[in-house]
Amino acid sequence: MTSIDVHELTKEYGGRRAVDHLTFSVLPGRVTGFLGPNGAGKSTTMRLVLGLDRPTSGTATVGGRGYASLDEPLRQVGALLDAGAAHGSRTARDHLRALAATNRIPERRVDEVLEEAGIASVARRRVRTYSLGMRQRLGIAAALLGDPPVVLLDEPSNGLDPEGIIWIRELLRRLAGEGRTVLVSSHLMNETASFADQLVVLGRGRLLADLPMREFIHARVRPRVRVRSTDASALGDLLARHGIEAAESEDGLWTALDVRVADIGHLASASGLPILELAAEEGTLEQAYLDLTAAETEFGTAPTQHQEA
Repeated sequence: MTSIDVHELTKEYGGRRAVDHLTFSVLPGRVTGFLGPNGAGKSTTMRLVLGLDRPTSGTATVGGRGYASLDEPLRQVGALLDAGAAHGSRTARDHLRALAATNRIPERRVDEVLEEAGIASVARRRVRTYSLGMRQRLGIAAALLGDPPVVLLDEPSNGLDPEGIIWIRELLRRLAGEGRTVLVSSHLMNETASFADQLVVLGRGRLLADLPMREFIHARVRPRVRVRSTDASALGDLLARHGIEAAESEDGLWTALDVRVADIGHLASASGLPILELAAEEGTLEQAYLDLTAAETEFGTAPTQHQEA
């Protein structure tokens, strides 16, 4: 089993602690979303896992070994950290051929990943002519080149069009389904919710959460039920009599907290109150994430000050 294991990992830059005694594992067979505000330490952690920086203390290993000790590392770990890493004067195909040659990867694999990334038709164009989305696809092709059991991607959806975003989502699910270890850093909450099984959340270099995504949401967002009746006042009285916290909007729609749809349905039926709408309002990853990280944002905007005329 090839996992990523981070243990008591710490990294300091000139007295500033970017990663602070961080411990977590990324396991095979699932996509782990790596979240946190700007400056939380996500990119630094990925660089430490890949041996691009040396930790101040602690360890980051892949399959129990440091990245620097891996033989033919592209066969073990595929990574995308910077879409601009490919030399602009090379063609995409030549860029991948050079990577393949240094890791004893068959050249036929170059054409396979170009096709898989959807850039085979432009493979002989120089990289400097590529859009950001095309560079992202090339970076992902490079990450897949060695058919590795471990894949790390930093903001892989950046610059992709809607078709590309769907492609990366399906790719991540497929890689996890094949039993690979997949770690994906992203700022796009809705997108992360579409592919992640597990979440690792950082704040100011510290671990804030390491949970299955559904557990993470349910732990931080109170369940809600939307309900509307022909008699909004009677509905409000019914909810209040049974101690249900609820708020009414201007259109007569009530939002009840910490209850299930069945609970409201049974109460309304027993009281003979007609119901026009009754539905669960699912908590979102964005809501849960913002609730957790509200105090951990290093860079933020100040509240707008409204002045009296």
